[in-house]
Amino acid sequence: MHVVVTGAHGKVGRAAVRALLEAGHEVTAVDLTRPVWERTEPGAPRYQQADLTDAGAAYAVARGADAIVHTAAIPVPTTNPPHVVFQNNLMATFNMLEAAIRFGATRFVNISSETVPGFFFPERPFLPDYAPVDEDHPIRPQDPYATAKHFGEQLMDAAVRRSDIRCISLRPSWVQNEDNYERNLGPLIRDDVQPGPGMWSYIDVYDLADAIVLATESGLPGHEVFYIASPDNAGGYDFAKALHKYYGGTIPCRPLARPDASGISCAKAVRLLGWTPTRSWRDYLDEEGRALKK
Repeated sequence: MHVVVTGAHGKVGRAAVRALLEAGHEVTAVDLTRPVWERTEPGAPRYQQADLTDAGAAYAVARGADAIVHTAAIPVPTTNPPHVVFQNNLMATFNMLEAAIRFGATRFVNISSETVPGFFFPERPFLPDYAPVDEDHPIRPQDPYATAKHFGEQLMDAAVRRSDIRCISLRPSWVQNEDNYERNLGPLIRDDVQPGPGMWSYIDVYDLADAIVLATESGLPGHEVFYIASPDNAGGYDFAKALHKYYGGTIPCRPLARPDASGISCAKAVRLLGWTPTRSWRDYLDEEGRALKK
């Protein structure tokens, strides 16, 4: 297929481009980064600069695509004014989806977020209703990032009602790669710090890229939402004991697939996408949370 990957110069986008190329697809990479006038490296995809909040730019890059993988977004609600986060993330998604429909693309892979339920960046804090969290958990976002991502999923619902396009929304957990495992997860492993709202969940960027390829190639009808998280937790804790230690009985613990389970369940993705995560923080860090020597 000819696949357009937006946000192609970001952490997730770079891994997705590489995985799609390795899977044999033709890729057009799209981002805000200014291109350079040099010979491309062998095997590098075609690159096009575009601001996707502009509808014309979205139409220009979507033309001729069989599938869109939309990873482009401002990644957190705390580093830009709220209206900038909301407008950028929602309108880029709307414009790319609208262009995909009008040009007859068959598949749209929407990179949503684990923050959609709302307990990651709330002004009025609250806890999950249960753990591990899955796709059936109630959605109550407050911040502009999670709200825009939730609306993006609703755009996918509307798209499959009005066209033949098939949509998949992936909600990645905290994305890690070889450059940031030690900085991000090291303290969780080393210092037993109090957990954040993800309850020690994370995902390796290359496992996420594998899920993106499967979603792009999937024939699932309609619009499906999948959490993408490592099956283990960052630190290798006994999840039930850790949950009780930090939250008492406030967050009910549901049956676990393994003692060191993640706070976010990937069971649906494993079942319906055929996704098999193969990487763990243990491939990058020792038991003290320090980077393994290469």
